[in-house]
Amino acid sequence: MDSPFSVLGLDSDADDEEVVEAYRRRIKEAHPDHGGSHREFQRVRAAYQAIQSGDLGGEKDEKAADEERVEERDRTPKHPMVEFLNYEVIDDYDWNVDDDGLFDKAAAMGLDAEDYGQFYVLNNETLLEAAENRGYEWPFACRGGACANCAVAVVDGEMDMPSNHVLSSEMLDRGFRLSCISAPITDHMQVIYNIKHLPGLDELRLPPQQFGQARSGD
Repeated sequence: MDSPFSVLGLDSDADDEEVVEAYRRRIKEAHPDHGGSHREFQRVRAAYQAIQSGDLGGEKDEKAADEERVEERDRTPKHPMVEFLNYEVIDDYDWNVDDDGLFDKAAAMGLDAEDYGQFYVLNNETLLEAAENRGYEWPFACRGGACANCAVAVVDGEMDMPSNHVLSSEMLDRGFRLSCISAPITDHMQVIYNIKHLPGLDELRLPPQQFGQARSGD
């Protein structure tokens, strides 16, 4: 069984930057639209996720790896993984939020890290806090669920939003959530951030200068 590093064409001591560069190269090569196959595409994604999570069972025999994964699962809480995409990318490429395979297309584009990527959300972190704690600058204003500056569109997965005084029922049905007060409740999520200028959300924004260090993303 190939190790995750082997799948990406890397040595096992590769650093984070080398892993990201190799993933971007291999995901483009493996994409069905570029002559690859769906099976290889999923294999590359799984290898990258395994390296990011530290689950390198592919380097051990299968039985030992399975036993270790069971022990780790029982010992450590499972943290949700969020795959994210910047709405500006969708707009630049004339894509649509509802396009099939939207995140697969984004993964194959070699986008900048702030426009497309993945991170884990730890216990007691909102989605916005998790993004900030991983070094990303997502737009926000009030941090209290009173505006739509921090809104995201949930494409896959579910988020818990404990209160709502801003979004209409139609917006909720479309998957819109406020990242400053919401947290993932499924193991994997796909979200589009920076959607604050979408129709219906723009008039729900607040001027960021009212809140000191707030980021509008403008």
